[in-house]
Amino acid sequence: MTRPRVSRRRIIQSLVGGSLLLPGILTELFADDGRQAGRRDVQSENPLAPKTPHFPGKAKRVIFLFSSGGVSQVDTFDPKPKLVAMAERKGLGAINRPLLRPPWDFRPNSRCGTEVSDLFPHLREMMHEVCLIRSMKCDHNEHFQATLGMHCGSVTFKRPSIGSWVSYGLGTENQNLPSFIVLAPQLPYAGSQVWDSDFLPAVHQGVRVIPGDEPVQDLTRRSPSDRIQRRELDLLDHFNRRHLLARETESALEARIKSFETAFGMQREMPEVLDLSKETDATLELYGLDRGSARGFAWQCLAARRLAERGVRFIELIDAGSSNNWDAHSNLKGYEKLARNIDRPIAGLLRDLKSRGMLEETLVVWTTEYGRTPWIDQPDGRGHHNFVFSSWMAGGGVKPGAVYGRSDEYGDQVAENEVHVHDFHATILHLLGFDHTQLTYRHGGRDYRLTDVHGNVVKGLLA
Repeated sequence: MTRPRVSRRRIIQSLVGGSLLLPGILTELFADDGRQAGRRDVQSENPLAPKTPHFPGKAKRVIFLFSSGGVSQVDTFDPKPKLVAMAERKGLGAINRPLLRPPWDFRPNSRCGTEVSDLFPHLREMMHEVCLIRSMKCDHNEHFQATLGMHCGSVTFKRPSIGSWVSYGLGTENQNLPSFIVLAPQLPYAGSQVWDSDFLPAVHQGVRVIPGDEPVQDLTRRSPSDRIQRRELDLLDHFNRRHLLARETESALEARIKSFETAFGMQREMPEVLDLSKETDATLELYGLDRGSARGFAWQCLAARRLAERGVRFIELIDAGSSNNWDAHSNLKGYEKLARNIDRPIAGLLRDLKSRGMLEETLVVWTTEYGRTPWIDQPDGRGHHNFVFSSWMAGGGVKPGAVYGRSDEYGDQVAENEVHVHDFHATILHLLGFDHTQLTYRHGGRDYRLTDVHGNVVKGLLA
């Protein structure tokens, strides 16, 4: 008697119905394996296997902190005494608007002397670990485009996110967790495109975790045991891969197959990663996190440290979203609440990584999409400003306690050592061990890279 050929549809129907396949179906599967001999072994390829970079990098992973809305450089990290002295006088050049005095004083870090405003008293205490860039520049002064540029290197076209490029270049050290995770309570400007893999294989897309009672959808296992779920996934994987043999160029399908494995691993490991109950009171105090809380930037920072410990390559933390953010056109006083939300957690993250010996191999990056004008936009606020702003890096091979670049006396233009976003990206990749001109992917008949045809490593940032 000839056994009927088993279809992918039949296997999925069997699994959805809650039953395991009959032994006879398993026999057919193994027989089919023999018929596939000589064809490409798709299963042997793992797009997230650990990879070696171009040269030994100082950093093994990145924690990328993004404050959405355009944080004002002259009110946070770039003191301007001339702006204070000239407040309320008419603006610069053709800009016929009064200059606006920063509402907060600046004070130096006691060890390195870097000045930071009173908005960030905790972070100011950690500036001896930070390399501050006061000469950043980007190509657009609208939120959507500038946010794309900071993440994807292009302000006009969709491109893979920096996190996806890092995932593509390095893979993951932990096959039970994604290589690229985004902790985002709200969508930023440009939405999920900021963690999209675009034309890179879809397996390198960022996985969004939302702080709260259910950080990841369907994280709770529904099968009665690991053994049963493992058998079900193995069978489903067999049929998916047989389906893929005739569609070898479909990265979305390959990513779908890998996603089942990653999801299985996440169901086993992610609940433990996001369970902060075993953290000490001293650690929670360091971040300013109340025991039992699963929300807020403090939770995001502590969860990021735990993900970094477990081998995740790129972890992005979104501070605010496309509303209630740092976009202060009419009232800078809103910065006080926003700063309180991130100041202590970020300082705590740096201290925690340092105490655990992780900071040397973890590159912590803080940035925003652009800065703000020295002059008034509306009564007590500032307008968008892409000509100069501030960002910083810490750990992972950067020069601690340093300030790089300088804006002019009003904080209006770069005066010295401009760092374009392409240079910023090139430097991050360099610290991970990549020549940014060689980390490429062929798409549409040409080789693409994060920095397009631009970018230089900023050697003055390197330790």
